[in-house]
Amino acid sequence: MTKNMEFKLWLEFEEVEPGNWDIENEFCNIHVDLPDGRHYGVNVWTFKFLETSIRQDIENGENLNGLYQTPPDLFVKELTRDCIEKTISDLLEKGDLEDVLNPTVIDNEK
Repeated sequence: MTKNMEFKLWLEFEEVEPGNWDIENEFCNIHVDLPDGRHYGVNVWTFKFLETSIRQDIENGENLNGLYQTPPDLFVKELTRDCIEKTISDLLEKGDLEDVLNPTVIDNEK
């Protein structure tokens, strides 16, 4: 069943130092606002940033020298509006973001 849900998307990489992000090897925060009043804050990493994070932990001794990673809410191929819009649309087709992602993405503070 297709929901075709509209949403408003705020992307950190468009607001903070636009054009100065590595779209394939970086992380960011996004906000998703739905017309029904639900707000989500999502921590997003690219696939390549996982490798970078592990390497950084090995170098600085964090997370038992890279033995583990505390994952973000969402992994994507690249940090672009197109990629993230398509991803959020697809996830909303599958259900509520708090059900298809980590339930902590819902922002009850707004």
